[in-house]
Amino acid sequence: MDIIMSLFDPITNFFGSINFNVIFQLLFVALIMLSGPAVIFLLAARGGDL
Repeated sequence: MDIIMSLFDPITNFFGSINFNVIFQLLFVALIMLSGPAVIFLLAARGGDL
């Protein structure tokens, strides 16, 4: 059992050291920033009417 745990130890250390909070915050900021031009494009495509 100790041999199996020693194989997964680097993987768990790698994913344990990643700060997922920062990654998701940056992801959602990028989605919010991309939604602005998407709305402008939809407005232009539909002739300016929502």
